[in-house]
Amino acid sequence: MSPHRIESLARAALPEMTDDLRMLVEHETPSDDKELLNAGLAAVEAWAYERLGPPDEARRHDGGPHGDMLELLYRGTSPATVLVLCHYDTVWPAGTLAKWPFHVAEDGRASGPGVFDMKSGLMQAVWALRLLRELDLPRPAVRLFLNGDEEIGSPASRPYVERLSEDTVATLVCEAAAGPEGALKTARKGGGIFELTVDGVESHAGLDPERGASAVHALAELVPRIVALGSPELGTTVNVGVIGGGTARNVVAGQAHCGIDVRIAVPAEADRIDTALAALRPTDTRVRATLTGGWNRPPMVPGPASELLFKQAQTIAADLGWTARETSVGGASDGNFVAALGRPVLDGLGGVGDGAHARHEHVLLAHIPARTALIAGLLMACATR
Repeated sequence: MSPHRIESLARAALPEMTDDLRMLVEHETPSDDKELLNAGLAAVEAWAYERLGPPDEARRHDGGPHGDMLELLYRGTSPATVLVLCHYDTVWPAGTLAKWPFHVAEDGRASGPGVFDMKSGLMQAVWALRLLRELDLPRPAVRLFLNGDEEIGSPASRPYVERLSEDTVATLVCEAAAGPEGALKTARKGGGIFELTVDGVESHAGLDPERGASAVHALAELVPRIVALGSPELGTTVNVGVIGGGTARNVVAGQAHCGIDVRIAVPAEADRIDTALAALRPTDTRVRATLTGGWNRPPMVPGPASELLFKQAQTIAADLGWTARETSVGGASDGNFVAALGRPVLDGLGGVGDGAHARHEHVLLAHIPARTALIAGLLMACATR
């Protein structure tokens, strides 16, 4: 059956899908609020059961201080298994919804905290499987994995993502699409989060300035050296995004610190950056620099199997009357973990819109039927592998 049929059904169901999206957005799920995450996951689980029926297998994994994970397996018509990754946490703090409620504008833009990143993708994934099941079309077993700590680096869920992707023919990541054309994400940069702490020697800035060794001055010396580690030609960026220290204007600062964000497109760059950061030393030998932190996600570099997945997406999109484009982005996702293991993965299958992590976050409702049909089409293609 042509994906056109699925898209047509999704278009007819768009009001209901929009209501589902509203429900997901109206359950606030900030990554740092365990109570809200628990309530949000309970709502998502009840909704998934309502839309898809009871799963063949269901497991909830304890995230500790972070959001729990929910693993739902729906068997298909073939022995193949596809892992579908969605996160239900958002970057928006509790209470955001009160000042920024879910809203659909006259031009079809739906806005609200987390609507683009990535509750629209979660909604589309469930509806894609629902339509395949309703039409009794060929489909693989679908293992839907929902985690509540993606926005903070997936510290609890990473081992599950890596394990569950092992015996699958593909991993589909329903993160938001890129740009106004809704490009699919075939490559992502890896990321590192580091903290540099500088300890100096305090003294009175007027009475005994020579006895002090300023941590603030030393950090000011080191920051340009840190930023200079970036390599635009290799896709490596280094940003010092947070800085602080000292106690008073008339005190030679005894302590200072900065937060460093590193993005790499080439895996080998991790070793270069590690070596360079570890070698940082202030000119004043009385000052000590201590580096903490590390790499959060490896780069997502497409292999042959992932490239084949994208080509299948291109064919499905062409059948639907639009052109699927690919892009590389600076942000990371759980797909990075899968790609680093050499397994097939395709990302950016979620909503088309803009404004991830920003107040203009929105999705374009008109694109939802086609994106849902694309996910369904990929699932059908995976069923024959």
